[in-house]
Amino acid sequence: MKDKIEKIKKAALAEISAVESDEGLEEVRVKYLGRKSELTEVLKGLRDMSVEEKKEIGQISNLVKNEIESAIIRKETEMKEKEFAELDAKEKIDVTYPGEKVPVGHLHPLTKTRYEVEDIFRSMGFLIADGREVEDEFHNFDALNIPQNHPARDMWDTFWLKDGNLLRTHTSPMQVRFMEENKPPFRIIVPGRTFRFENSDATHESNFHQVEGLMVDESGKLTVANFKSVMAEFMKGLFGKELEIRLRPSYFPFVEPGFEIDVACPYCAGKGCRICKMTGWIEILGAGMVNQKVFTSVGLEEGKYEGFAFGVGLERIAMIKTGVNDLRLFYGNDMRFLEQF
Repeated sequence: MKDKIEKIKKAALAEISAVESDEGLEEVRVKYLGRKSELTEVLKGLRDMSVEEKKEIGQISNLVKNEIESAIIRKETEMKEKEFAELDAKEKIDVTYPGEKVPVGHLHPLTKTRYEVEDIFRSMGFLIADGREVEDEFHNFDALNIPQNHPARDMWDTFWLKDGNLLRTHTSPMQVRFMEENKPPFRIIVPGRTFRFENSDATHESNFHQVEGLMVDESGKLTVANFKSVMAEFMKGLFGKELEIRLRPSYFPFVEPGFEIDVACPYCAGKGCRICKMTGWIEILGAGMVNQKVFTSVGLEEGKYEGFAFGVGLERIAMIKTGVNDLRLFYGNDMRFLEQF
């Protein structure tokens, strides 16, 4: 019996030493210490032995059992330490090692232009207002002195919706909506997306961006001179230097008088170049003094208030500042183009 117990011990210790996985170690434990193991059978046979044999064989069996259990615990600890060592070597983090630079995106050139314009006007005390892109006919046309069948409606190629609403053709409707809820004096700009049913080419697109500006006060407090001063400050902020501007007569239904604003070409100082098409001037925006009919359409007393309004295309500003000559490049999602900014 002693020889049998010794053989069981040697076999168990050999298998424990050779095992390499948790599953394998558990199989060895069940094989040598489980209810149906040889060692358990030996212990069950003690009842048929004499008192002296029970004492001797029982003591030897318990010692072997404890020895096998200890060997299993040591092997389990050894495997865990080996696993942790391998994991540590594989995933070790050296906090002194320079980090890898993570590539990040950047703002779209039109977004950068919008933020720049907003910052310039915010520095002059203008509020930034936001308007809806789906408009009704009253706010987009009627309240801006463009009633039905008015020839001026042909200036805006409109996307009409089935419910009678439309995609706004300019950001000017926000003039009306803001004055419906706020009394003068105030000064705001309204940047946003606009839509017109136009063919896509180098200077036109069906979806583009405008910035509408509106400044209103009591009659006699705002003149064209005030507007020209604001525009001069705007151009200085855009191009980083003082530039001459000029006003040319033009027609817009919601202003009277109306005019186009030209700025001296910042690239050639008026000598003529590709950007200004050899004229020395760049047309940049449309503007004028607010027509009194716009005031009365929102319930303000005629003649009590005066102000000026202007609208500028963000794409146009971006094209002038960057020298890009095709508006469609801003919407083409060509990374070779966008990564330049």
